[in-house]
Amino acid sequence: MSKPKVLATRPLFPSARKLLESEFEVEYWTSPDRIPRAELLNRVADKDALVCLLTERVDSELLAAAPKLRIAASVSVGHDNIDLEACTQRNVVATHTPGVLDDTTADFAWALLMAVARRVLEGDAWIRAGGWPGWDLDQLCGGDAWGKTLGIIGFGRIGRGVARRAYGFNMRVLYNDAVRAPVNVEEQLRAEHVDRDKLLRDSDFVTLHVPLLPDTQHLITKDNLAKMKPTAYLINTSRGQVVDEAALAEALEQRKIAGAALDVYENEPAVHPALVSRKDVVLTPHIASASIDTRTKMAVMAANNVVALFQGKRPPNALNADALGLK
Repeated sequence: MSKPKVLATRPLFPSARKLLESEFEVEYWTSPDRIPRAELLNRVADKDALVCLLTERVDSELLAAAPKLRIAASVSVGHDNIDLEACTQRNVVATHTPGVLDDTTADFAWALLMAVARRVLEGDAWIRAGGWPGWDLDQLCGGDAWGKTLGIIGFGRIGRGVARRAYGFNMRVLYNDAVRAPVNVEEQLRAEHVDRDKLLRDSDFVTLHVPLLPDTQHLITKDNLAKMKPTAYLINTSRGQVVDEAALAEALEQRKIAGAALDVYENEPAVHPALVSRKDVVLTPHIASASIDTRTKMAVMAANNVVALFQGKRPPNALNADALGLK
């Protein structure tokens, strides 16, 4: 009896490959470049399962090209690349990989916060260019984190992880979320729930940890940036479309805020050109979850979702388990 067929749009990590190859006939896209859309549609045509990234759209077009497809397993916590309604209509289960990247992403938000406040990249570039003349009193003076106010927009697992790390910096922690955290969580993390305007006005650092939803699209606008302190910094490791990049560039140019650090972008992989040239902006290529351990766990989780479905079980991280009548 032939094994079900899986297409993986990246080679994955060895432990994930082992899981898949023990149960399925697996085809990998191994080019360093992303799989072209036409190639994806062609290769998925005879597949029973797809293991993909956030960069591949799973929509009506792809589903129509893949009549045998039973599951689309995205190696990501975000799933705005997947049309859940279209998947459900075609009885395709969609899955993602939540939870395993929370601490790694919280760590990286802090890496960005410290890098932009303390002007780490500027200093690195200066030394590498051979222009640093040696120590002086006022070289690359930046902002302190110790004892400052941290504003967290989005207080889920990652946002709470960021707050937990702020304890070591003796920071006042403000947060804003559509759902207020339980009192014991607020007490444990020394976090105060406030409205968004107060958070923007009072915070020395504003860090974003919201999913991409209709009401979080351009959550940070020109008006919101104008409410921030001129000494404040914006950090985004959530979704690029949460920030109006043109408005951010304008705010920086007008010195409405002191700097920004971004790991995600409004039109990835493109970045607003006015941000690229600025020394007061730290830019990283969507790597907040990019530790070997975490990315391996994500790939294994995606593989386990696929394995579970074909063993007749509910995939642990199904987004629309009702697609196949699963409970």
